[in-house]
This record gives sequence, C-alpha cells and structure tokens, in this order.
Amino acid sequence: MNPNSPYPWFVVGVRANFERNVSLNFHEKGYEVFLPLYRARRKWSDRHREIEVPLFTGYTFCRFDPTRRLPILQTPGVMSVIGSKATGPIPVADGEIAAIRTLLESNLPVGPWPFMREGTHVTVERGPLAGVEGIITEVKSNYRLIVSVSLLQRSVYAEIDRDWVVPRTSRESASGGRGIEQSLGSGRNVNG
Repeated sequence: MNPNSPYPWFVVGVRANFERNVSLNFHEKGYEVFLPLYRARRKWSDRHREIEVPLFTGYTFCRFDPTRRLPILQTPGVMSVIGSKATGPIPVADGEIAAIRTLLESNLPVGPWPFMREGTHVTVERGPLAGVEGIITEVKSNYRLIVSVSLLQRSVYAEIDRDWVVPRTSRESASGGRGIEQSLGSGRNVNG
C-alpha cells in the first residue's frame, strides 16, 4: 500500500471471474491495485482442493484520479466504478482497506461474511490483528472478528482468540463500563 498516493481507493465492478484479469491489467497500466484473495475449499467429483478465490466476488480495488477514469472504464472486463450519478466515484476509507489487508496478512482463517452493522464493537489489542477494530461474534465456540467495507455492504471475518480483544472505548462507556466478559456475555452477538 502506498500511503503517499494522492488518490483514494475506489471499488471497480467487474464481470464474473474477471477479477484477476482486470487487476493484472490495472497493474500493467501502472495503477495501484488490491485484489483480496482467500483460500477456499472446493469439491470436485473425485477430490477436494484448496484454491485462492476473490474475497469480494465481482470487485477489485484500485487507486486512481476520479476525474480521469476513462482508462479504468475501458479496461476489458470492467463493468463500472462504484459511485453515484450525482457525485461520481465514491472512495473507500483507507482504514477499511488497511483492516482487510491486515486480516489477510495475519495467516488466520479468513473468509467472506454477511454484512454486519450491529454487534459488540471491539479493538484487537494482541495477536497478529493488533490495532484492528471490528465486531466480534461466536460461531461454534470459535470467535470471529468481523470487518466491513461499508460501500459494498460486505464483511470479512478472521478467527481470533477472545482474549485478544477489548470493547471499543465509546461502546464501553455506553455499556456502563462493563468488562469484556460482561460485555460479550457468553460470546454470542450482543447488540451494543
């Protein structure tokens, strides 16, 4: 990631199964690209195999000058740049991209998750995700940190250790200063 880039991240919608081709084409044109991939287990008739697939099917992220988006739109496989007719392309928050990158670089189990807005908001204090903020939930006795890309209304999870997180300060005061054990209760989603 280039924190000195003068341009924000944008979401580019692409044709089905064109995420890699479009991202490679952008890279060859000199754009900074981020195509988040994760390992998924797929079943064929005679075997199971792990393959890398896009975390956000049908999308890739790219930094570019929004006033000069024609080369982006003319790239084979590109459908659109996510935005509105009134304001044009809408940038993705750098913090959301950084959080997704951190999850992927952590070597923890990760994958797509339904978009979440409600739940116990936490900050990770220890482990490979230290500093990342998100929502914690419990699935089959495992804890997952959920981070979202608001513009796409999609989320990503990483399996974590419950002891790595603390409630976010603003949420902590709203819950009467309860500790993580009380705030998380049995570990199930607690709207906070």
